[in-house]
Amino acid sequence: MTGQGADGGGSTAPAQESAPGAVPALRLAAAGITLIAACYGLARFAYGLFVPVLSAEFGLSAAAAGAIASASYAGYCAAVVAASAATPRWGPRAVAVAAGAAAASGTGLIAAAPGAAVLAAGVVLTGASSGAVSPPLAGAVARWVRPRHADRVQSVVNAGTGLGVMVSGPVALLFAEEWRLPWAVFACAATAATLWTAAVVPPHRGRLASAARSGGGRGIGAGSSAPGHRGRPARTPAARGLPAGAPRLLAAAGVMGAASSAVWTFGRDVAVAQGASEPASTGMWIVLGAAGLFGALTGDIAARAGLRRAWFGGMVALAAATAGLVLAAGSTPGIQIAGGLFGAVYIALTAVLLLWGTRVYTESPAYGVGAAFLAIAAGQAAASPAVGALSDAFGPGAAFASAALVAAAGAALGPAAGRRPHRPERARERARAGGRVRDPDEAPGGGGIPAAGDHGRHPSPPR
Repeated sequence: MTGQGADGGGSTAPAQESAPGAVPALRLAAAGITLIAACYGLARFAYGLFVPVLSAEFGLSAAAAGAIASASYAGYCAAVVAASAATPRWGPRAVAVAAGAAAASGTGLIAAAPGAAVLAAGVVLTGASSGAVSPPLAGAVARWVRPRHADRVQSVVNAGTGLGVMVSGPVALLFAEEWRLPWAVFACAATAATLWTAAVVPPHRGRLASAARSGGGRGIGAGSSAPGHRGRPARTPAARGLPAGAPRLLAAAGVMGAASSAVWTFGRDVAVAQGASEPASTGMWIVLGAAGLFGALTGDIAARAGLRRAWFGGMVALAAATAGLVLAAGSTPGIQIAGGLFGAVYIALTAVLLLWGTRVYTESPAYGVGAAFLAIAAGQAAASPAVGALSDAFGPGAAFASAALVAAAGAALGPAAGRRPHRPERARERARAGGRVRDPDEAPGGGGIPAAGDHGRHPSPPR
């Protein structure tokens, strides 16, 4: 059935390798990182940067602005669940396009909002877009990128959050008063990213036909939607129950979300309260986003060090960044360093969870990614009020120290040690190449977007 591996891997059922006409890794990585940047960095996270001017424009109280943000979170959670269920049925392309359409529609509504109700509707749509985008893109990479390149592409696509945050920060500084213009630009950017993704990701029907011709009938990536035994529909991942490794994956994701909530929710406020200027705190946000681009290296790091070591190091660094933001005491260089470290390790940790989820749910990577990201959001939602209460009662130092302790404790929740899971697609590559291909959790080696001179090279000798 399933077996726990060194990378937290789970199901060992055979998985269909990418079709002969696989999408070039670079094309899918470029389209994916752009769509993630639009849905996360421009659509979802930009709202927080514009809260002051939006509150003044629409007469929003702090409670009303917070309620709108909470509604965005609800849209995110609902969309994660829906996208995880819809990707196996409709395919990655349709769901990714729907996520992009939600981002474009939401940002467009915000740009044109005549009142608070339309503003709230737009913010909910932007939250839903970020929840819906990761599962189909993870499924698309698992389905159409060759296995030896998949981990690097997954990490590159996931780093789009940092790219979007890096772009939205300067825009918020330059157009704080003319706020409708940047939201209109965000809507155009989301539309362009959606159209690009639709052009790059193959349609679902073609994939099913390819699977049928190969005689497998069991898709990989977004999950199997081909008929099961004797024409019966394949069971959904939820119907099959939790694979081995899933409880640990979900617990780790929830703890990481809880530990990161302090910086995401109160980071800018704490920096300003401790003496940082508004431009300096916004600059911290820009640095946070730019450093998040280093999360694109997670696939390579995991290939060499293993997911377990990558998780441990990332959680320890998350604890240091969270504590460092308070210890910086409003110093501009200090908050930039702490913000940059946080951005890099947060995106890296989400990439580790993404890779971990695709290995626990090998038959439906989109479902595994959706479950992990939902657990992150649940952890953030549960911890944010607690961090706020601690800050009110004992000050931000105690609140951020508590979040740092949660991160340090969560370092122990990485993928359990054990045997490596069976990876059928790598066995097929090994048979074709006549050599041994290393598992991504084994060092050295690994896969991803091929480096120069790396095409077809398998550096490790046979067993």
